[in-house]
Amino acid sequence: MSKLAKEYSNLGFDPEEIRAKYKAERDKRLRVDGNEQYVEVKDDFAHYIEDPYVERLERDPIESETEVVIIGGGFGGLLAGARFQQAGITDVRIIEAGGDFGGTWYWNRYPGAQCDIEAYCYLPLLEELNYMPKEKYSYAPEIYSHSQRIAETFNLYDGAIFQTRVTDLRWDEDSARWHISTDREDTISARFVVMATGPLNRPKLPAIPGLADFEGHTFHTSRWDYEYTGGDHNGNLTGLEDKRVAVIGTGATTIQSVPYVAKHAKQLYLFQRTPSSVDLRGNKPTDEEWFESLEPGWQKARRQNFDAMVTGQPVEQDLVNDGWTEIFRLFASMAPKPGEAEVSMDEMVELVELADMRKMNGIRERVNEIVEDDSTAEVLKPWYRQFCKRPTFNDEYLPTFNRPNVSLIDTSDEQGVERITSKGVVVGGVEYEVDCIIYATGFEVGTSYTRRAGYEITGRDGRTLSEYWGEGLKTFHGYSINGFPNCFQVGLGQNGFSANLTAVLDDQAQHVSYLINEIRSRGARYAEPTEEAEAGWVETIRSLAAVNIAFFDACTPGYYNNEGKIATEGGGIQGESYAPGANAFNALLTTWREAGELEGLDLTY
Repeated sequence: MSKLAKEYSNLGFDPEEIRAKYKAERDKRLRVDGNEQYVEVKDDFAHYIEDPYVERLERDPIESETEVVIIGGGFGGLLAGARFQQAGITDVRIIEAGGDFGGTWYWNRYPGAQCDIEAYCYLPLLEELNYMPKEKYSYAPEIYSHSQRIAETFNLYDGAIFQTRVTDLRWDEDSARWHISTDREDTISARFVVMATGPLNRPKLPAIPGLADFEGHTFHTSRWDYEYTGGDHNGNLTGLEDKRVAVIGTGATTIQSVPYVAKHAKQLYLFQRTPSSVDLRGNKPTDEEWFESLEPGWQKARRQNFDAMVTGQPVEQDLVNDGWTEIFRLFASMAPKPGEAEVSMDEMVELVELADMRKMNGIRERVNEIVEDDSTAEVLKPWYRQFCKRPTFNDEYLPTFNRPNVSLIDTSDEQGVERITSKGVVVGGVEYEVDCIIYATGFEVGTSYTRRAGYEITGRDGRTLSEYWGEGLKTFHGYSINGFPNCFQVGLGQNGFSANLTAVLDDQAQHVSYLINEIRSRGARYAEPTEEAEAGWVETIRSLAAVNIAFFDACTPGYYNNEGKIATEGGGIQGESYAPGANAFNALLTTWREAGELEGLDLTY
């Protein structure tokens, strides 16, 4: 025990014991196959990404030329389209695989789907649209409706191409145009392309032996099959009343949906490898008087306040004041006040860790208080630091395990499900016969961009993006890539990370609109980063990532740390982000824009 920990001996726990427990739980979940433990949803598994929500509309192929094509109609594409309109960039088409805008919130219609970031930060353009969220934490139908509201307000439906997947994106040097091919045999050319396919775009499946052998019914949570289960987002899954159901995966989707499945299923088996951190949700209706009192610019200020809190930066007031920011309130209560004893940087880091331990002890104690069976409660306790995985917040999940028709099957000793048979799921040599398997196994987040996007990108001289990024991500500011002119990406990767992704996407959309307008106003044919600027930015990311890598290397495996391989192979969301955080990244870009030199970009005339 360190000197500092001894000074805080009244904490009621031994930090060394907790560190040892974290390491033991992490080590038994490490797998040599990393991201290869997941299978891509194509060929025999292609039906898992079919759209169950709308009928396919047949149409003739489109042949067109446009100034800007945005690939993806989620919040990334919506915000790009909206900010482009505001910046006078109006010749825009948006290509989207779904039947409408919404992205994640078009696909995720499972019962209970809800945002885990407060709506006042998460729902974008609230001030511009003069919209008041119904509750502090919005449910999926409201978020989906808000997506449509953005599209309608900024006339984005006029250039939308729905139910269409890009199959190829290819640069033509002679015309200085991108040529886009789709699964509808469209041929579209564009001066600029914005890739906004997002990190939660393409579902993935676990590469479990026998995956195709099961003879019952299956579906992925991002394509919820209400024809089979009955009901809707609010529950009433009466189709499951005579069904034995298996759910594989225990991330945010399961935390929200399982209480509804358990209420109706004859028998529910939940297969868990790593438990989620499940904190109090405490949702409440929006106070209309409070909302109307907010001053102009409130949403940006609130978002910046949230990002400052979750990256440990000092603020005068915690505006969000929820489970995301509690660790840092605990830290503030433990840290010496100005004028008191000096504390070194190493001691500050340890204070944050101790605050984290206090927080997670509270999360684990909450399990004890709610779950009646002691052995089940032990398996549900998360043994890792809170931000090793994306924390969840729910008031119905833990009580579900007090139901007699619910069984929790721990797969951690086997590092996951052993195999799937024609009749059910096998763990530890025991077969659990079921009628339905629901895969709550997430999305292609940590895999290669082209695998996540579902198409190849070919730049100058026939070089593909998968080849160029074969040994690691290379960008300038996370937006542009040498050899891929007038091509911009929005999303996560070598830019400022925030748990509140829509704030990141909004800032990115505004930056890309600036870049496009500068290229146009300067009379350039196209722009791309120089090799030197790109290499310099990659070095910046790598050098600053050391702190993140040290933290996440000690974490239980997941997509944040490249399935436990962040230290040896890099990658993962946290291995490729600008470590100082979104606020610092935005400040850096503001300075870059104000200089007006477009330093690092090579403009061709």
